[in-house]
Amino acid sequence: MRYDLAIIGGGLAGAATAYYAAKAGARVILLEKRDVNLGASGSNAGSIHAQIPFDPFRNLGPEWARKYSEVLPLFMASIDIWSNLERTLGGPLGFVSKGGLMVAGSAEEMEMLRVKSAIERAQGLPIDMWTAADLQERAPFLTPGFPGGAFCPIEGKADPFKVAPLFARRASELGAIIRRNCPVETISMHSGGFTIFAGRDTVQARRVVNAAGADAASIAQMVGVHVPIEGHAIQVSVTEKRPSLLPWLLYFTSEKLTLKQAAEGGFLIGGGWPARLRGGPVVDHRSVLRNLALAQRLVPGLGDVQIVRSWAAVVNGTADWRPVLGESSLVPGFFLNLFPWMGFTAGPVVSKTIAALALGETPEVDLAPFSL
Repeated sequence: MRYDLAIIGGGLAGAATAYYAAKAGARVILLEKRDVNLGASGSNAGSIHAQIPFDPFRNLGPEWARKYSEVLPLFMASIDIWSNLERTLGGPLGFVSKGGLMVAGSAEEMEMLRVKSAIERAQGLPIDMWTAADLQERAPFLTPGFPGGAFCPIEGKADPFKVAPLFARRASELGAIIRRNCPVETISMHSGGFTIFAGRDTVQARRVVNAAGADAASIAQMVGVHVPIEGHAIQVSVTEKRPSLLPWLLYFTSEKLTLKQAAEGGFLIGGGWPARLRGGPVVDHRSVLRNLALAQRLVPGLGDVQIVRSWAAVVNGTADWRPVLGESSLVPGFFLNLFPWMGFTAGPVVSKTIAALALGETPEVDLAPFSL
């Protein structure tokens, strides 16, 4: 079993990398310890982000935001791919790009939004600052009295249950081999590339892409590479279907919140509230209650809406929120495709770029600022 490229991890990053590499004519195998899309890629709230997240901005400040803002061109380039992805892959992905509104909870937070928006605009991200009158006119579903907000017209949502599986299906049709229930046990290096022992398979590959998400650190350690990435258990809730109310992705500065309404009518309520770890991620009812109360504080029309389901997942994170991307300088041929927190948004462009790099091609996007 000899391949040009072995990809570890069956989430969006791994499946998309497999697709783009197979499309380029490479012999590709994807190794997934369970099944495609069972991790964070299929368990997130489906937000398509572009704005700098407010919670770390509040805690780490403008200097952090200026450094972090280097990822914004990746988001914008990825959203360009998202806009044509249903046609490219030939299937529905639930992608909608009507914009995202970050509502300020106080006058002080409104001023912080102005500072943040200047940093975002410097990277070319379109941001419109809305006043209290704008909120009243354009967003009458919000609780009155908020001082304003920041609106980004390219943000939106997609269906996390559909994206990675469709990438994997199209990759398979192009000749990629998908190995499920195939946990990687060891990786050895030799002059011809790598030998991977995974379940019952022994795989020979010229190059390897580590797209294992929260497990990426342990995979990297198998070849002596230390990756400063860790898993965080978070949770999401979805409500019963209701008539159309909320056209955009909605954030709130005072506490962590993402809120949007799916095309079929259910509201997805998230924002990174912590879940528990008991062998695997488990919903924490305390986080559910606080998350729902926050959503109702912002949109009072949610007060009588019933929750259908809450679920938890482990996402990868880094201390500075920046991704770890590209080839390891210590282990040539070993590539990292690790995008913390916002990997669902950035997945298409980053995976396309990693696939090109791993096949020795020159990509359109420069990942050098995000090397390990």
